[in-house]
Amino acid sequence: MTLLADLFSLDGQVAIVTGGTGVLGGAMARGLAQAGARVGVLGRRQPQADAVVAAIDQAGGEGMAVPADVLQKEQLEAARDAVLERWGRLDILVNAAGGNVPAATLSEGTTVFDLPMDAFRQVFELNLLGTLLPSQVFGAAMARRPADQRQAARGCIVNISSMAAQRVITRVAGYSAAKAAVDNFTRWMAVELARKYGAGLRVNAIAPGFFIGEQNRSLLLNADDSLTPRGQAIIDHTSAGRFGEPEELISTLIWLCGPGASFVNGVVVPVDGGFSIFSGV
Repeated sequence: MTLLADLFSLDGQVAIVTGGTGVLGGAMARGLAQAGARVGVLGRRQPQADAVVAAIDQAGGEGMAVPADVLQKEQLEAARDAVLERWGRLDILVNAAGGNVPAATLSEGTTVFDLPMDAFRQVFELNLLGTLLPSQVFGAAMARRPADQRQAARGCIVNISSMAAQRVITRVAGYSAAKAAVDNFTRWMAVELARKYGAGLRVNAIAPGFFIGEQNRSLLLNADDSLTPRGQAIIDHTSAGRFGEPEELISTLIWLCGPGASFVNGVVVPVDGGFSIFSGV
């Protein structure tokens, strides 16, 4: 009989978290380590990656900083090789890198006809290609198994989507389109990998609601941490009546990565305090 604890254990597994230097990515990297995984923290900022790894190590886990840009395939391949050299395997990929580009956000008084294509392209590449390229590089390592192991491919990719992919959120045209593409890619990749490599290789996504991070703080909070008008509108349309805390993403992530979700594939799970279900009325 399978013990309940075993369904949510990641003991012995190796994970990579892109965007692991960010607020949400860092929390997820620490959460994976708490569940027993050894975690590679991937991001462009070495000091921030080192800080996340230090927190993991201090808590009794094992982490590794692997600096790389998710849009540079050669850097991703070097990061993959470093992880495989140290730990010999790769089981989990969390694509948490992404975000918005200020120029791709419509300011007051502008319309979609004013949206600059260079900024739109930049935010689209960051979110969609920044999910695709790591999935190719690290996913290939999950799909390949040494011949002497004689076992089917196993692994789990979790993409980080957004409520902007599911609900129309004003102003963020580029980000919304890019995250909608991530949702579609999640479902497509789930089918592709399962049909070609077996049901042990799964792809799912988490769609966070509104969490305070580095990029959106000034849009949602004033300098004194009171709500901006946009922040208040979000709270008014979130049935929980508050923003999320980064740690509230961890349990969903552990579930999707663990044995308990072995029959879950191609889903986008909202963790949004009820934003996606509330009409505001």
